[in-house]
Amino acid sequence: MKKFLLNAGVQKIFAALLAILFGLVFGIVILFIASFFISKASYPMDALYTIVTGGLRFSGLKGLGIIMRFMSPILLTGLSVGFAFKTGLFNIGASGQFVIGGFVAAYICIKWTFIPLEYLWIVGILGAVIAGGLVGLISGLLKAYRNVNEVISAIMLNYIAMITVSNLVSVIADKNNPSRTMPPLSRIPTLGLDKIFGNNTTDISIFIAILVAILIYIILERTTFGYELKACGYNRNAARYAGINDRLGITLSMTIAGALAGLGGAMVYISSITKVFDSLLTLAPEGFDGISVALLGMSNPLGIIFSAAFIAALKNAGPALSRSGFNEEVVKIMTAVIIYASAFSLIFREKLVQFFTKKGAKK
Repeated sequence: MKKFLLNAGVQKIFAALLAILFGLVFGIVILFIASFFISKASYPMDALYTIVTGGLRFSGLKGLGIIMRFMSPILLTGLSVGFAFKTGLFNIGASGQFVIGGFVAAYICIKWTFIPLEYLWIVGILGAVIAGGLVGLISGLLKAYRNVNEVISAIMLNYIAMITVSNLVSVIADKNNPSRTMPPLSRIPTLGLDKIFGNNTTDISIFIAILVAILIYIILERTTFGYELKACGYNRNAARYAGINDRLGITLSMTIAGALAGLGGAMVYISSITKVFDSLLTLAPEGFDGISVALLGMSNPLGIIFSAAFIAALKNAGPALSRSGFNEEVVKIMTAVIIYASAFSLIFREKLVQFFTKKGAKK
């Protein structure tokens, strides 16, 4: 039993489950308190059941399609943040990379009419990956060659990206509404998923995101390239002493992280979701949701798949919760508590290891 509990993988899963449990308990307390002040509120445990099931009790198969829609962009931004974490960096610039990637994808799918429509969405995705990667590259170069903290440069680039895109809306503006861009001519195909789930916004983006997550896992855990990137993150000086080009490693880490976030933008702005850019653009929430997803998934690409599904289910539960008489902001509170609990669960892991190590030394 002790050997099982000391396994690193088991500890990470246990820490994540503990964080979720703590968030649910806190949510129950909030729901019970709110029920005393809201006359129309239903029984708190009934509302909790709505949250736990991701609102599927009301929306069924259609709701599952919505969860898949929510999941694909935050899975990719979660991978972006998690990949950087794995290599010792903090990519807080996923929001800006997401927006730039989404805009480039939309621009290609609106303006590049010389490409056949059936292939245009693929070119749009490639453009988003390159654009997001270039934004990440800037932070990577500043970190590698001038030791500029990537958090500071990434935050600044978030606002640069947001303002740049809001000013470029006029380039592909809708004639009927110049403050908004036109919808893309080519979108990510649904392959019949919209009919299966009864939701026009369900497409194959979720499968693309999951395949990318598996690919990132293989790169990090099964390749020499991934080992070198992680080595640079663990100890830059030691990596250099071992003959690893630490500057190149840092630059590539941020570039790949940016490319993943840019791909996430494409999953929204050229998908079946009817979302377009407008001149009043704000920082994309998907970028910050990615931080939550990465923390809950312990930066493991496979864990991020499940944490993205969980966060997406909570998002879907919000509107359904209002049917029970409660404010859907309760879901956001629970999500925040779960993320905070994830940090404390890491401390619990350390205490657990210390406990069994001391116990084994005494014997």
